[in-house]
Amino acid sequence: MQELVTLSSLHYLYLLGVIIVIIVMVAREDTPMICIGFLFLLGFVGRGSIIGGIETVFQAILYAAKEFMEIIATIALVTAFSKCLIELGSDYLLMTPMSRIMKKPSITWWILGITMFFFSLFLWPSPAVALVGAIMLPFAIKAGLKPLAAAIAMNLFGHGFALSYDFVIQGAPAISASAAGISVADFLKEGRPIFLVMGIVTIVTAFLLNRKHLSLSGELVEEPDTISSRPSRFSKAAVFLAVLTPIAFLGDIVVMILFDLNGTSATSIVSGTALLLMCVGAFFGFRKKSLSKVTSYITEGFSFAIRIFAPVIIIGAFFFLGGNGITEIMGEQFQSGLLNDWAVWLAENAPLNKYAAAVIEVIAGALTGMDGSGFSGLPLTGSLAQTFGYAVNASIPVLAALGQVTTIFVGGGTLVPWGLIPVAAICNVSPIELARKNIVPVCIGLFVTFLVACFLL
Repeated sequence: MQELVTLSSLHYLYLLGVIIVIIVMVAREDTPMICIGFLFLLGFVGRGSIIGGIETVFQAILYAAKEFMEIIATIALVTAFSKCLIELGSDYLLMTPMSRIMKKPSITWWILGITMFFFSLFLWPSPAVALVGAIMLPFAIKAGLKPLAAAIAMNLFGHGFALSYDFVIQGAPAISASAAGISVADFLKEGRPIFLVMGIVTIVTAFLLNRKHLSLSGELVEEPDTISSRPSRFSKAAVFLAVLTPIAFLGDIVVMILFDLNGTSATSIVSGTALLLMCVGAFFGFRKKSLSKVTSYITEGFSFAIRIFAPVIIIGAFFFLGGNGITEIMGEQFQSGLLNDWAVWLAENAPLNKYAAAVIEVIAGALTGMDGSGFSGLPLTGSLAQTFGYAVNASIPVLAALGQVTTIFVGGGTLVPWGLIPVAAICNVSPIELARKNIVPVCIGLFVTFLVACFLL
């Protein structure tokens, strides 16, 4: 355990910044400008000059960008690959076999959700929503499933379970682990019960609560015209890529299991496979135009990834000062993160224990998730996990996992209406109604997960 620290004006300024950032998030406003302002003030106070403040702003952002670069590249490459799949029509061929077993609404609900979960793990939920929703939703409605029920399944399996666990691409785990000062492998290993309990309890609860209302029961619903808009015949390249894709990714999984690959190694295999498949698809599908197609796909992929992560980098830059990142950002004279110091002080001056730390993680995760991004709160929950883990001798990975599932289930697109728009739009339902349907299952899932976390701490 760390020794008791003496709090300075820098600590109080940082705490003020954290409080203001949370308030702004709860008010559903953007926080990067607030973070930049406090980075300058902290640099000015900590290094004693305006130049020091300016340098701190850039150094913090550069540090955060380096920490997140691996996952930014991964998301960019798998998104680029999904663009190739869609343009060739291979995405449709991958999905249509599912329609043969989508006969009853209850079975269809699970098939739709599990398919969304699988594709979200390898393509991330955002591109997976368009991919799965546009192709499978017509089949699901034809099988009698209500659009709202379909939205619940896609939402909870994709933006909830898959995004909060994210053990393939490891986007969220990379952010949380970096902020918590632990390896991604340790985070996923020790946090696995948290992810599984949250996902399974929430999804099963949602199914049980809505099982009597899954069917259309004679209601007239406008069915998306995705099926009829697809060609009756596909190119050999489309068929080839549709067959090669699952074989390649299943091969990746086998390799990961056999050689016990995780963390950067696992992410590299998935990313490299996606990039190579994209090149193969472009070559066989477009021949002479393949060179320009690959450039276009990569450009679109990185544009998407940067658009998603740009605000997260700025927010992460501020919260990395709360952990060990402060040394590289502000200099060797700062050896302890500002949030870490606050936690040690709090542990000595307040009745802080493991269970109180878990409660704080849930509250912080829920509040920061209110902005609807699902990722902007992860640097904070990760930093808090490291802070309280050292202060009360609790499991840092378990605390970080608890904060991650809370932040993502609340803000990643399952509770706040402004984060539900993509799924709601695909399914043609109200995001407010979808959020209302998700509230009880998600809250029950969080409560059960919190209890499990208390046992694991």
